[in-house]
Amino acid sequence: MADVFLAKDQLLDRPVAVKVLFPQYAADPTFVARFRREAQAAANLNHPSIVAVYDWGEHDDTYFIVMEYVEGQTLADLIATEGPLEATRAAGIATEVAVALGFAHRNGTVHRDVKPGNIMIHQSGQIKVADFGIARAFGGSDDELTQTGSVMGTASYFSPEQAQGKTVDPRSDLYSLGVVLYEMVVGQTPFNGNTPVAIAYKHVQEAPPRASAMNPTIPAALDALIHRLLNKDPEMRYPASEEVRADLVRFREGQPLTGVGQTGSVTASTAVSPAMPMMAGNDSTMIMADNVGMNTGVPRNPDTGTSRAIIDTSRAVPASAAVSQVEPVEEYYDPPSRTGVFVIMLGVLLVGLVGLIWYLSGLNSGDDGVTDPTLDLVTVPRVVGENVISAQNDLSNEGLEFDTKFEPNDADPNTVFRQEPEGGSELAKGETVTLFVSEPQDLVTIPPLLNMTLEEAQQALTNVGLKNSPRREWNDTIPDGSVIGTNPAVGEQVPAGFPVELIVSQGPEQVAIPDVKGMSRSEATNVMNSMGFTNYSFDDEGSATVPRDLVVRTEPQINQPTAVDDQIVIWVSQGALETLVPDLLGKDQATAERLLTDNQLVPEFQPVDLPVGDPNIGLVLDVQPGVNSAVRQGQTVIVRIGREGQETTTTTTQDTTSSSEDTTTTTTEDTTTSSSETTTTTVAGDE
Repeated sequence: MADVFLAKDQLLDRPVAVKVLFPQYAADPTFVARFRREAQAAANLNHPSIVAVYDWGEHDDTYFIVMEYVEGQTLADLIATEGPLEATRAAGIATEVAVALGFAHRNGTVHRDVKPGNIMIHQSGQIKVADFGIARAFGGSDDELTQTGSVMGTASYFSPEQAQGKTVDPRSDLYSLGVVLYEMVVGQTPFNGNTPVAIAYKHVQEAPPRASAMNPTIPAALDALIHRLLNKDPEMRYPASEEVRADLVRFREGQPLTGVGQTGSVTASTAVSPAMPMMAGNDSTMIMADNVGMNTGVPRNPDTGTSRAIIDTSRAVPASAAVSQVEPVEEYYDPPSRTGVFVIMLGVLLVGLVGLIWYLSGLNSGDDGVTDPTLDLVTVPRVVGENVISAQNDLSNEGLEFDTKFEPNDADPNTVFRQEPEGGSELAKGETVTLFVSEPQDLVTIPPLLNMTLEEAQQALTNVGLKNSPRREWNDTIPDGSVIGTNPAVGEQVPAGFPVELIVSQGPEQVAIPDVKGMSRSEATNVMNSMGFTNYSFDDEGSATVPRDLVVRTEPQINQPTAVDDQIVIWVSQGALETLVPDLLGKDQATAERLLTDNQLVPEFQPVDLPVGDPNIGLVLDVQPGVNSAVRQGQTVIVRIGREGQETTTTTTQDTTSSSEDTTTTTTEDTTTSSSETTTTTVAGDE
């Protein structure tokens, strides 16, 4: 929406960057307000890793911002020049970006357009984040600057919630940071398409391919960090920039990461449908409407809806003044009216009335407020006077969490003497009840157990008089069978005999290998990536039954559970290849069948009768085509195999009657076929 020029501050004798709003946007109050908001947002963020704003104002019917000049290049230029960056270097750049975003988030500002083009790299190597042109204060009320349902940002980098036009918070910036980090180590963004809308759809609907699947040199820890940043569910991402920065620092120092290991596959189902043309380029900051179109008529005042507002900004305004200036000075030519005062007073009265009703209803119900009827409420059990273990079990049975605090008290040791909230009150399932327990005579400190085997940890707890209850969790970095955490935490004091929950790694999550038979390479790749597999490869083999370039089988076999980083080979058909008829002469039928099948040939056995006792009975006598003949896989090979000849007896009875005597002739024909010999025996006798 603007041109940027290199200029000189004559007063301070220093180079500066001047951003000048395009003339076609200077006439639109919405764009002017957004441009002013950039100055306000950046002027409020005085940090070494954020490009500073010195001034803003109006000149010749357009608007300008005077900013710090960064002599160097953008991260986008660096990636385009050098390609994928080494993992440690990429993590270093992302660390400084996370620091800048963390400062902005702590000051209530979400950037909303984090991308390599907005990350500057000074010649000294210092990283600076620029362009807060579409930044917004989260939790604030500046919706008048963006129409309902509109989507703002850069298609390749914005979060799923941003693509859907939903409310964004700092976790949206962390998703974008994940895309930037992915591009730094892979050389391309996780989602690409022909149009911004196609890319936005993928952000919402499709699982990103693991970075390590695109670049196997990426360390597993960094791959897991990126994978968590790119989770479609904001709740499953890192909760704050500071935690991202801390894990990036640990990665660079070769230490275990604390923020990875959580996985989620929540995928939003709301598609993004454009209602206006996109700005050119998938990496350009864009505005696109979701369900409403942009108003392209006469510019309207965002507060009043009138079209007669005149912006009066004929002189430059210092950035410090711009911060406190909520809207440009506006002059209206409507006559004075008292209607606005009446409306305001009526609104105040209505708000007061609603507040009074809310307060009175709270008094009548014995509660401080209105309970959300959609919550799954349970009655808090009364556990005062119970043993702490029994009390915890009672709360767990109702779906409630508990926080146990041991304090000196006259009650019996390990007995609950107070609870908050009290028994009989109502809480939503999953909320916490605090138990105040009489401090026992004998407290035990939970010993260090992390990275021990389950057996070692159980023995260590037994040695100090504590019980245990193991619980297993998937973990990408901690070996199977090792302790990854305890509840309560290591170092806390608990009563003797207290059951400590041992959280034990069961290694990387096991996933069944999907059925990719009959798929193309690209289809199989998409399926494997969507399920998180990172260590698979393709190999070729001939197949007479599966068409060329389609998957024949996998090793390990389909549906076998395996870790996502275990090696998997996907065999792809090269079609029916040429092979030679193996030497089958003199071999038995079972051996001949196996040899032909191994060469993907189809046997057709034809028996040949042999005399009794012939040594070739049961053996191959001949094959067609002949031995060592070149044939295509899948072709039928005729195998003639010897068998013992069959004996056949035919009896003919002839009744002859004459005047002198009856003669009966019996002819018995014994035919034995061996080659071409036939023997016939005739026996005649009197009746």
